[in-house]
Amino acid sequence: MAQILPSSKEKKKPMDNKTLSSIIPFLQRIASSLERLAPPPPQAETLHTGTAFLWQPELSQLQRIEHVAYVELDKLQGIDQQKQLVMENTFHFSQGLPANNTMLWGARGMGKSSLVKACHAWVNSQIHEESNQIVLIEIERDDLATLPLLLSLLRQSQRRFILFCDDLSFEKEDADYKALKSVLDGGIAGKPANVLFYATSNRRHLMPRDMIENERSTAISPSETIEEKVSLSDRFGLWIGFHNCSQETYLEMVSTYAKARSLNIDQTTLFQKANSWAVTRGARSGRVAYQFIEDLTARLHEKHL
Repeated sequence: MAQILPSSKEKKKPMDNKTLSSIIPFLQRIASSLERLAPPPPQAETLHTGTAFLWQPELSQLQRIEHVAYVELDKLQGIDQQKQLVMENTFHFSQGLPANNTMLWGARGMGKSSLVKACHAWVNSQIHEESNQIVLIEIERDDLATLPLLLSLLRQSQRRFILFCDDLSFEKEDADYKALKSVLDGGIAGKPANVLFYATSNRRHLMPRDMIENERSTAISPSETIEEKVSLSDRFGLWIGFHNCSQETYLEMVSTYAKARSLNIDQTTLFQKANSWAVTRGARSGRVAYQFIEDLTARLHEKHL
């Protein structure tokens, strides 16, 4: 026998209190699960104090960094011109003057990321009120697709921010590439006036050379395709190169670190050991110099134990 469906005109019985009471806990569990899947948007109140944060997109929040590990500006040797450019740009930004997004590219271990952190610390040392100091926010390369969410948070604040992405590069034009390009271009919403973007990379054009060469050999219009591939780096107003250092510069770095730590060692022995260390590492750079001093400091201290 066919089931007789109730007519749409029939009045539905109101839900009784007992049925409603049994459903409410179930609905509450659903609401709680949805909140965990889609956390509420971040709030600008987080940024009232502090000068350094790490962006955590999976939680839609900023993790405050109490102590930033950085090297003082005067200890960064062999990059005087680069220091001057980044210092001036950062200081102009802190004063509300026009400033450029900055790409620091080139040889590994030559102080690219150290310079960004050192300039941030130096500029803030010139500003006494914390609320007026620049905020440094580190964002991971894999989180660049979440930039719109982060910018929506920063628009709510009156403070000034430098977004810092260390070791930036791309293997292909993925969502992260397009997200960053949109931000640097301004997009339809425009980049907030209180935000700058600093990045470091070992690659001049952010993409591997073989990828660019492959496009040149297979594209219908090679010149247009290559321009598209390298166009992202052109969005940075300041494009600062870092190159491998000479032995003289390397030893100057070593000497500066040794003096800062008041190491009890004569210069001839210091330089001999530093050169031997560089040979074992197969390179001379600021990072190699610092690592040598770390090892030497421990060895000299061990002798006095």
